[in-house]
Amino acid sequence: MKRLLLTALIVSGLTGAIVQDASAQQDTTITTKERKMKKFDMDHGVGIIIGKKDSTGKTNTSKGRFIGGITITRVDLGFSRLIDNGSFTLSPENDFLDYRGGKTSTFSFDILQLGYRFNSNFKIYVAGGFDWTHIRLNKDITIQKNQNKLTYIDEDIHFSKNRFSSSYVHVPLNFELRTKENEHGNRFYFVFGPEVGFLLNGKVKQISDERGKVKVSDDYNFQSFRYGGTLRLGYGSFGVFAKYSASDMFASEPQKGLKNMSFGVTVGLN
Repeated sequence: MKRLLLTALIVSGLTGAIVQDASAQQDTTITTKERKMKKFDMDHGVGIIIGKKDSTGKTNTSKGRFIGGITITRVDLGFSRLIDNGSFTLSPENDFLDYRGGKTSTFSFDILQLGYRFNSNFKIYVAGGFDWTHIRLNKDITIQKNQNKLTYIDEDIHFSKNRFSSSYVHVPLNFELRTKENEHGNRFYFVFGPEVGFLLNGKVKQISDERGKVKVSDDYNFQSFRYGGTLRLGYGSFGVFAKYSASDMFASEPQKGLKNMSFGVTVGLN
Protein backbone atom coordinates (compact mmCIF):
# COMPACT_ATOMS: atom_id res chain seq x y z
CA MET A 1 0.00 0.00 0.00
CA LYS A 2 2.89 2.38 0.79
CA ARG A 3 4.32 1.88 -2.71
CA LEU A 4 0.92 2.51 -4.30
CA LEU A 5 0.42 5.70 -2.29
CA LEU A 6 3.93 6.95 -3.16
CA THR A 7 3.36 6.20 -6.84
CA ALA A 8 0.02 8.03 -6.77
CA LEU A 9 1.62 11.13 -5.23
CA ILE A 10 4.51 11.13 -7.73
CA VAL A 11 2.16 10.78 -10.74
CA SER A 12 -0.09 13.49 -9.33
CA GLY A 13 2.87 15.87 -8.99
CA LEU A 14 4.12 15.19 -12.51
CA THR A 15 0.63 15.58 -13.92
CA GLY A 16 0.21 18.95 -12.22
CA ALA A 17 3.53 20.19 -13.59
CA ILE A 18 2.65 19.16 -17.14
CA VAL A 19 -0.76 20.79 -16.96
CA GLN A 20 0.63 24.05 -15.58
CA ASP A 21 3.12 24.23 -18.42
CA ALA A 22 0.40 23.54 -21.00
CA SER A 23 -1.86 26.18 -19.49
CA ALA A 24 0.95 28.76 -19.49
CA GLN A 25 1.62 28.19 -23.19
CA GLN A 26 -2.06 28.48 -24.08
CA ASP A 27 -2.54 31.68 -22.10
CA THR A 28 -0.09 33.44 -24.44
CA THR A 29 -2.46 32.88 -27.39
CA ILE A 30 -5.60 34.41 -25.82
CA THR A 31 -7.15 37.25 -27.84
CA THR A 32 -9.25 40.13 -26.55
CA LYS A 33 -12.39 38.65 -28.07
CA GLU A 34 -14.36 36.01 -26.29
CA ARG A 35 -14.17 32.72 -28.15
CA LYS A 36 -14.87 29.08 -27.62
CA MET A 37 -11.76 27.00 -27.03
CA LYS A 38 -10.46 23.80 -25.52
CA LYS A 39 -7.85 23.73 -22.76
CA PHE A 40 -6.65 21.69 -19.83
CA ASP A 41 -9.13 21.73 -16.96
CA MET A 42 -7.22 22.60 -13.77
CA ASP A 43 -10.42 22.21 -11.77
CA HIS A 44 -10.02 18.48 -11.09
CA GLY A 45 -6.80 17.14 -12.58
CA VAL A 46 -6.06 16.87 -16.27
CA GLY A 47 -8.98 17.14 -18.65
CA ILE A 48 -10.71 18.97 -21.45
CA ILE A 49 -13.22 21.75 -20.96
CA ILE A 50 -15.33 23.62 -23.46
CA GLY A 51 -16.15 27.16 -22.44
CA LYS A 52 -15.41 30.82 -23.06
CA LYS A 53 -12.49 32.92 -22.02
CA ASP A 54 -12.37 36.67 -21.88
CA SER A 55 -9.47 39.09 -22.18
CA THR A 56 -8.37 38.38 -18.60
CA GLY A 57 -7.82 34.73 -19.42
CA LYS A 58 -10.54 33.47 -17.07
CA THR A 59 -13.02 30.80 -18.05
CA ASN A 60 -16.64 31.83 -18.15
CA THR A 61 -18.09 29.46 -15.50
CA SER A 62 -21.64 30.67 -16.05
CA LYS A 63 -21.73 28.31 -19.03
CA GLY A 64 -21.71 24.52 -18.71
CA ARG A 65 -18.68 22.57 -19.87
CA PHE A 66 -17.42 19.01 -20.19
CA ILE A 67 -14.53 17.87 -18.05
CA GLY A 68 -12.51 14.70 -18.07
CA GLY A 69 -9.14 13.07 -18.27
CA ILE A 70 -6.51 11.25 -16.24
CA THR A 71 -6.01 12.41 -12.69
CA ILE A 72 -4.85 11.03 -9.34
CA THR A 73 -7.47 12.36 -6.95
CA ARG A 74 -9.96 11.48 -4.19
CA VAL A 75 -7.40 9.38 -2.31
CA ASP A 76 -9.29 7.68 0.56
CA LEU A 77 -7.55 6.15 3.58
CA GLY A 78 -9.51 4.85 6.54
CA PHE A 79 -10.97 1.97 8.51
CA SER A 80 -13.35 -0.80 7.49
CA ARG A 81 -16.05 -2.49 9.55
CA LEU A 82 -18.02 -5.67 8.86
CA ILE A 83 -21.79 -5.55 9.35
CA ASP A 84 -23.43 -8.93 9.94
CA ASN A 85 -27.15 -8.65 9.11
CA GLY A 86 -27.32 -5.14 10.56
CA SER A 87 -25.04 -5.77 13.56
CA PHE A 88 -21.39 -4.95 14.16
CA THR A 89 -21.16 -8.20 16.16
CA LEU A 90 -20.34 -11.21 13.99
CA SER A 91 -22.70 -14.17 14.08
CA PRO A 92 -21.40 -17.63 15.13
CA GLU A 93 -21.22 -18.63 11.44
CA ASN A 94 -18.89 -15.70 10.72
CA ASP A 95 -16.98 -15.54 14.00
CA PHE A 96 -13.87 -16.96 12.31
CA LEU A 97 -13.60 -13.54 10.58
CA ASP A 98 -13.12 -11.80 13.94
CA TYR A 99 -10.75 -8.92 13.21
CA ARG A 100 -8.68 -6.13 14.74
CA GLY A 101 -10.62 -2.93 14.20
CA GLY A 102 -7.58 -0.65 14.42
CA LYS A 103 -5.75 -2.58 11.69
CA THR A 104 -8.63 -3.35 9.34
CA SER A 105 -8.34 -0.68 6.68
CA THR A 106 -9.38 0.60 3.29
CA PHE A 107 -7.45 2.47 0.61
CA SER A 108 -8.66 3.77 -2.74
CA PHE A 109 -8.10 6.44 -5.36
CA ASP A 110 -9.44 7.54 -8.75
CA ILE A 111 -7.30 7.73 -11.87
CA LEU A 112 -9.77 9.07 -14.45
CA GLN A 113 -13.07 10.90 -14.71
CA LEU A 114 -15.55 12.20 -17.25
CA GLY A 115 -18.42 14.52 -16.52
CA TYR A 116 -20.16 17.84 -16.95
CA ARG A 117 -19.95 20.96 -14.82
CA PHE A 118 -23.24 22.87 -15.03
CA ASN A 119 -21.85 25.92 -13.22
CA SER A 120 -19.20 26.80 -10.67
CA ASN A 121 -21.18 25.12 -7.87
CA PHE A 122 -22.50 21.86 -9.34
CA LYS A 123 -20.95 19.01 -11.28
CA ILE A 124 -21.84 15.40 -12.22
CA TYR A 125 -19.12 12.96 -13.22
CA VAL A 126 -18.30 9.28 -13.47
CA ALA A 127 -14.86 8.18 -12.30
CA GLY A 128 -12.73 5.06 -12.29
CA GLY A 129 -10.08 3.80 -9.91
CA PHE A 130 -8.99 1.10 -7.49
CA ASP A 131 -10.15 0.03 -4.05
CA TRP A 132 -8.55 -2.24 -1.42
CA THR A 133 -9.99 -3.64 1.82
CA HIS A 134 -7.60 -5.28 4.33
CA ILE A 135 -9.13 -7.39 7.12
CA ARG A 136 -6.64 -8.11 9.92
CA LEU A 137 -7.80 -11.43 11.36
CA ASN A 138 -7.47 -12.14 15.08
CA LYS A 139 -7.50 -15.92 14.91
CA ASP A 140 -4.75 -18.27 13.76
CA ILE A 141 -6.61 -19.66 10.78
CA THR A 142 -5.93 -20.00 7.08
CA ILE A 143 -8.65 -19.18 4.57
CA GLN A 144 -8.64 -21.91 1.91
CA LYS A 145 -8.43 -21.22 -1.81
CA ASN A 146 -10.34 -22.93 -4.64
CA GLN A 147 -13.40 -23.69 -2.51
CA ASN A 148 -17.09 -23.39 -3.38
CA LYS A 149 -17.71 -21.51 -0.14
CA LEU A 150 -15.56 -19.53 2.27
CA THR A 151 -13.61 -22.24 4.12
CA TYR A 152 -10.85 -22.11 6.73
CA ILE A 153 -8.67 -24.41 8.82
CA ASP A 154 -7.37 -23.84 12.36
CA GLU A 155 -3.60 -23.65 12.62
CA ASP A 156 -1.37 -24.78 15.49
CA ILE A 157 1.03 -21.87 14.92
CA HIS A 158 0.71 -18.19 15.73
CA PHE A 159 0.62 -15.58 12.97
CA SER A 160 2.06 -12.17 13.80
CA LYS A 161 0.10 -10.97 10.76
CA ASN A 162 -2.91 -12.68 9.23
CA ARG A 163 -4.44 -10.38 6.63
CA PHE A 164 -7.39 -11.19 4.39
CA SER A 165 -7.80 -8.69 1.53
CA SER A 166 -9.83 -7.87 -1.55
CA SER A 167 -9.10 -5.50 -4.43
CA TYR A 168 -11.63 -4.01 -6.84
CA VAL A 169 -11.86 -1.69 -9.80
CA HIS A 170 -14.49 0.82 -8.72
CA VAL A 171 -16.67 3.10 -10.84
CA PRO A 172 -18.46 5.84 -8.85
CA LEU A 173 -21.05 8.25 -10.20
CA ASN A 174 -20.61 11.45 -8.20
CA PHE A 175 -22.80 14.48 -7.68
CA GLU A 176 -20.71 17.37 -6.39
CA LEU A 177 -21.88 20.56 -4.73
CA ARG A 178 -19.42 23.24 -3.70
CA THR A 179 -19.54 26.76 -2.33
CA LYS A 180 -17.90 29.85 -3.75
CA GLU A 181 -14.23 30.40 -3.02
CA ASN A 182 -13.51 32.27 0.19
CA GLU A 183 -10.81 34.89 0.63
CA HIS A 184 -8.21 32.11 0.94
CA GLY A 185 -9.24 30.51 -2.35
CA ASN A 186 -10.82 27.44 -0.71
CA ARG A 187 -14.32 25.94 -0.90
CA PHE A 188 -16.54 23.57 1.03
CA TYR A 189 -17.46 20.36 -0.83
CA PHE A 190 -20.34 17.91 -0.58
CA VAL A 191 -20.00 14.85 -2.83
CA PHE A 192 -22.33 11.85 -2.94
CA GLY A 193 -23.44 9.10 -5.29
CA PRO A 194 -23.68 5.38 -6.08
CA GLU A 195 -20.69 3.18 -6.83
CA VAL A 196 -20.11 -0.23 -8.41
CA GLY A 197 -17.03 -2.42 -8.23
CA PHE A 198 -15.53 -5.34 -10.17
CA LEU A 199 -13.35 -7.85 -8.33
CA LEU A 200 -9.69 -8.07 -9.27
CA ASN A 201 -8.65 -10.67 -6.69
CA GLY A 202 -8.53 -11.68 -3.07
CA LYS A 203 -5.39 -12.33 -1.07
CA VAL A 204 -4.22 -13.94 2.17
CA LYS A 205 -0.97 -12.64 3.63
CA GLN A 206 0.48 -14.37 6.69
CA ILE A 207 3.66 -13.90 8.70
CA SER A 208 4.85 -16.44 11.28
CA ASP A 209 8.14 -17.69 12.73
CA GLU A 210 7.53 -21.18 11.36
CA ARG A 211 6.61 -20.27 7.77
CA GLY A 212 7.95 -16.78 7.33
CA LYS A 213 5.96 -14.60 4.90
CA VAL A 214 3.30 -16.35 2.82
CA LYS A 215 1.05 -14.76 0.17
CA VAL A 216 -1.75 -16.63 -1.60
CA SER A 217 -4.14 -15.12 -4.17
CA ASP A 218 -7.62 -16.38 -5.07
CA ASP A 219 -11.11 -14.95 -5.47
CA TYR A 220 -12.04 -16.42 -2.03
CA ASN A 221 -15.71 -16.15 -2.98
CA PHE A 222 -15.68 -12.35 -2.80
CA GLN A 223 -18.51 -10.86 -4.83
CA SER A 224 -17.38 -10.45 -8.43
CA PHE A 225 -19.71 -7.43 -8.70
CA ARG A 226 -20.62 -5.16 -5.81
CA TYR A 227 -22.59 -1.95 -5.40
CA GLY A 228 -23.06 0.71 -2.77
CA GLY A 229 -22.70 4.42 -2.13
CA THR A 230 -20.20 7.07 -1.04
CA LEU A 231 -20.47 10.36 0.83
CA ARG A 232 -17.72 12.99 1.17
CA LEU A 233 -17.53 16.28 3.07
CA GLY A 234 -14.51 18.49 2.65
CA TYR A 235 -12.83 21.85 2.70
CA GLY A 236 -10.10 22.70 0.24
CA SER A 237 -8.27 19.53 -0.75
CA PHE A 238 -9.04 17.61 2.45
CA GLY A 239 -12.15 15.99 3.82
CA VAL A 240 -13.78 12.91 5.30
CA PHE A 241 -15.63 10.07 3.61
CA ALA A 242 -18.02 7.22 4.38
CA LYS A 243 -18.76 4.25 2.11
CA TYR A 244 -21.34 1.51 2.42
CA SER A 245 -21.55 -1.64 0.34
CA ALA A 246 -25.20 -2.60 -0.11
CA SER A 247 -24.25 -5.94 -1.66
CA ASP A 248 -22.94 -8.89 0.36
CA MET A 249 -19.17 -9.18 0.67
CA PHE A 250 -19.16 -12.86 -0.31
CA ALA A 251 -21.08 -14.88 -2.85
CA SER A 252 -21.24 -18.02 -0.69
CA GLU A 253 -24.45 -18.80 1.25
CA PRO A 254 -23.05 -19.02 4.84
CA GLN A 255 -21.96 -15.35 4.63
CA LYS A 256 -25.27 -14.06 3.28
CA GLY A 257 -26.01 -10.66 4.86
CA LEU A 258 -22.37 -9.87 5.68
CA LYS A 259 -21.60 -6.37 4.36
CA ASN A 260 -18.81 -3.84 4.57
CA MET A 261 -18.64 -0.15 5.42
CA SER A 262 -15.66 2.18 5.67
CA PHE A 263 -14.83 5.70 6.81
CA GLY A 264 -11.79 7.93 7.04
CA VAL A 265 -10.00 10.87 5.45
CA THR A 266 -9.88 11.85 1.81
CA VAL A 267 -7.28 13.95 -0.04
CA GLY A 268 -7.57 15.61 -3.43
CA LEU A 269 -11.09 16.97 -3.54
CA ASN A 270 -10.09 19.93 -5.70
